[in-house]
Amino acid sequence: MASIAGASISMTSFSSSLKLTTQTSSIGISSLRSVSLPISGRSFPSLRLKKDASRFRVSCAAKPETLDKVCEIVRNQLALAPDAVVNGESKFVALGADSLDTVEIVMGLEEEFGISVEEETAQSIVSVQDAADLIEKLLEKK
Repeated sequence: MASIAGASISMTSFSSSLKLTTQTSSIGISSLRSVSLPISGRSFPSLRLKKDASRFRVSCAAKPETLDKVCEIVRNQLALAPDAVVNGESKFVALGADSLDTVEIVMGLEEEFGISVEEETAQSIVSVQDAADLIEKLLEKK
């Protein structure tokens, strides 16, 4: 069970849908933004609701260690200060990356993880989480 801002979500089996129960009447699905569900003892913190979404959609998220590696590569590639906040929600543009920086980040990710990212796919990566999720997807295909 996960508890988020006064709301809890429970999943009884993988084939069932997520059930939202609120602890206060003023909190509903519209206030839910992110969920962390432990699965087999591991926590996957980036199940999230997109802003202005009309429904809650669960998608696979990258492993925490993959996300950490991506954050480290982005931090090094952009020569960010050690105290700069880089997390899954960080957008490359907000971190000061231009298109060349983004290409270099993707090249660094390809080298680190032993993957190949198609140019069209690389252009769709806008956040650290996008990159980590793509890496997980490509690693599954290997």
